[in-house]
Amino acid sequence: MTGTGITEYRIEHLRDRLAREDTAELGVRVETHGSRAVVRGRVPDEQCRTAVLRIAGEELTGLDWYEDLTVSRTRPPDHSEDLP
Repeated sequence: MTGTGITEYRIEHLRDRLAREDTAELGVRVETHGSRAVVRGRVPDEQCRTAVLRIAGEELTGLDWYEDLTVSRTRPPDHSEDLP
């Protein structure tokens, strides 16, 4: 298996773990950009972000990778919207 093949295999394994484990983060994408792996997307809270980064670190050890995760909290507005 080539270096690219190994990277793709490990990325696919990470995707499977993210879908299976307690985090079940299907909104997180794992892609390749050149020789780097990129973990990006939105997570509901900081605890989930930490879990995703832990799993990614385990699965992508030794690979060049970075993350672009955003914590998006969905809350009702704290004030009413003024309409014209």
